[in-house]
Amino acid sequence: MRLPCVLLLCLGAATVSAAFVLSPSHSWTKLILTHHWPKTFCDMERCNSTINSWTLHGLWPDKGQSCNSSWQFNSSLIEDIIPDMKKSWPNLLHPSSTAFWKYEWQKHGTCAAILEELNSQHKYFSKALELYHKMDLDSVLRKFNITPSPELYSFPAIESAIEDFYGVKPKIQCVHHDKGDEAQSLGQIEICFHSDFTLLDCDKETVGVGLRFGKGAARASEFRVCDHDAPVFYPPL
Repeated sequence: MRLPCVLLLCLGAATVSAAFVLSPSHSWTKLILTHHWPKTFCDMERCNSTINSWTLHGLWPDKGQSCNSSWQFNSSLIEDIIPDMKKSWPNLLHPSSTAFWKYEWQKHGTCAAILEELNSQHKYFSKALELYHKMDLDSVLRKFNITPSPELYSFPAIESAIEDFYGVKPKIQCVHHDKGDEAQSLGQIEICFHSDFTLLDCDKETVGVGLRFGKGAARASEFRVCDHDAPVFYPPL
């Protein structure tokens, strides 16, 4: 007996919804909006960038990775925001490729989708962009006269500027150079949110998350929490 079309559609919708239910091991409690400084990243990865502003690295739940491998990235679903994606969330390694966005969606977006506000590709990327623009990290640092410069900054000055403005503790990561180089390079800044998108303090695990995706990525970029006592280089172009 053939099932009515309406029933088939309902069964299909139920199957899709069930596929996106996360297991307890994938449950998360906070989101991490991660910015990286293109100059520092490209100095490590030997890429070229003329971008002189903090760009998005990703919007990451604090638990779970690649929660639904069958939920494939489709750039046509975010076509209307691609101009902003290219500017605010660029692929620094391969500017013309969508591989970075695909990687972020499959690794982090499919886990974030447990939240109704993030349960589609368009919602996930749009919300990340919204939070990025709202935080406006470049402007915040400039307010405290912290700009890319050959001069060195103290780490407490950078940390307190961000804390004072947002009212929460960020996680600030640097590239730690050879022992002969006294300074560390500012590389990545994380701002954390509750699941209702209100701000909260970030944890300060020692090792940062690297960027590795697609073919041709020579190695992962790794940032570590900045040394509180070492001077910080905020490299200009």
